[in-house]
Amino acid sequence: MTIQLSFLPEIVTIYMLIFSRVGTMVMLLPALGESSIPVRMRLTIALLLSLVLYPVIQDRYPAGLLNNMMQLAIMLGGELLLGFAIGLCAKMITSALQTAGMIIASQSSLAMALGGDVTNSGQQGTLVANYLSILGITLIFVTDTHYLVIAALHDSFTLFPPGSWLPLADFAELATQTFAGVFSVAVRLSAPFIVVGIVFYFGLGLLNKLMPQMQIFFIAMPVNIAIGLGLLLVLLSTIMTVYLGHFEMAIGKFTLG
Repeated sequence: MTIQLSFLPEIVTIYMLIFSRVGTMVMLLPALGESSIPVRMRLTIALLLSLVLYPVIQDRYPAGLLNNMMQLAIMLGGELLLGFAIGLCAKMITSALQTAGMIIASQSSLAMALGGDVTNSGQQGTLVANYLSILGITLIFVTDTHYLVIAALHDSFTLFPPGSWLPLADFAELATQTFAGVFSVAVRLSAPFIVVGIVFYFGLGLLNKLMPQMQIFFIAMPVNIAIGLGLLLVLLSTIMTVYLGHFEMAIGKFTLG
C-alpha cells in the first residue's frame, strides 16, 4: 500500500500564506497583540487561529502556487503588508486610553508620577494612563469583545481577498480617520477633568490675587490631586463604557457585520 503525500506541499504553502497575514495582525491587534502577553503565547494564538481558519479560507487561494515562485513571493508580500496595515490601524485604537490618561494626569497634578507601561513595551507613562490601559484590556476580555477581533481576522479575507492589491488610498483615509478619532475620544474621555482643572486653576488665580501672602502651591497640589482622584473614581465606569463603545465601532470597520 502506497501513501500519497503529494498534497502536503500545497497545504503547507496555503497555511503559510494564511499565517503570514494572521500572525502579523495578531502581533499588532489590540488585546491579542499587547506586549504584556508573551511572544510565544502570541505566536501560539496566531498558529492556532491560522489552523482554525484554514478550512474556511483555503479555497480563496489559487492552486499551483508552487509552480510559480514569483506569484508566491508577491502574494506572501501582499499578505504581510495587509496584516501589518490592518493591525496597525487597529493598534492605534488603544492609544485613546493612553492619551486620555495623560491628559487626566496633567489636570490632576499627577503627570510626574511615572511607571512602566506593560501595554507599551515597558515604556514610561503616567500611572493614570497605565491603569486605564490595563483596565481597558481586561474589560475587552471580560466582555468577550475579543471575539470581535477574531471576527475581524476572519472577515479580512473577504474584504481583502488573497492576491488582491492593497487599497492604499482607502487605508490612508482609514488611518487618518482612526488617528483623528483617537484624539477625539481621548479629549471626550478627559473633558470633565479639563473643565474642572480650568475652574480650579481660575479659582486659585483669583485666590492668589485676594490673598498674595498665601502659599498657593502647597495648598493647590494636594487639593488638586484629591479632586482628580475623586472625579476619576466617580467617572471610571462611564469612561470605560465610552471606550468600549469606541473600540467596538472602530474594530467593526474591519468586519462584515
